[in-house]
Amino acid sequence: MPGCDGKFRSCSEYVKVALGAARPDKTRRVLILAAAAAGACLTIRPLAAEDDRPGSDERPKAADLLVFYDGDRQGEIIKPDDLTLGGPPVHAWAKDPKTSVIRDGSRLNEILLVRLAPADIDEDTQPSAADGILAYSAICTHAGCSVTEWVDASAGEGQVFKCPCHNSEFDPRHGASVVFGPAPRRLAMLPLAISEGSLIVARPFVGKVGAQQPG
Repeated sequence: MPGCDGKFRSCSEYVKVALGAARPDKTRRVLILAAAAAGACLTIRPLAAEDDRPGSDERPKAADLLVFYDGDRQGEIIKPDDLTLGGPPVHAWAKDPKTSVIRDGSRLNEILLVRLAPADIDEDTQPSAADGILAYSAICTHAGCSVTEWVDASAGEGQVFKCPCHNSEFDPRHGASVVFGPAPRRLAMLPLAISEGSLIVARPFVGKVGAQQPG
């Protein structure tokens, strides 16, 4: 069946052409096809509008809220008590508090949140933490994979983010510095604050997000 966004300028135009071209013996079949096409258009249009939300691909900004990346609470606002001391990390997106747009239009906006004992966070990293909670880019600086693994305190040095692609490890207590693997630099940091009981972005990312592009 032709798509509404292919040869025809609109769904209604396709339906009219289909009906106008029908021969008496094929009218019923064309009516069914036309109705199906119109229904598909009604489904596609809202999805297209949702994918084109202004600001969804912009980097996190000051005063943005943080919401759950996925799972049963996907899209819900994250509060400090939602994070367990010592990990594991929570994956998040930033959300514009004025427009309610979630900044999930670019995978480079994926955020790692982890809660650590404030005494374990070094003095250079402390100013970017909020009640021991730290936020970093979830995109590895080596090949741009999503950093999805966590090594907890029970495993030797522990409490490090780990990239599953090439095993780079980043220590959140020390600004997500590289402690193992081929990653050339630390993860970008996202300074945090707490406002009205919720985590918010204090400043944009500090450092380059993602992998170094060739050339």
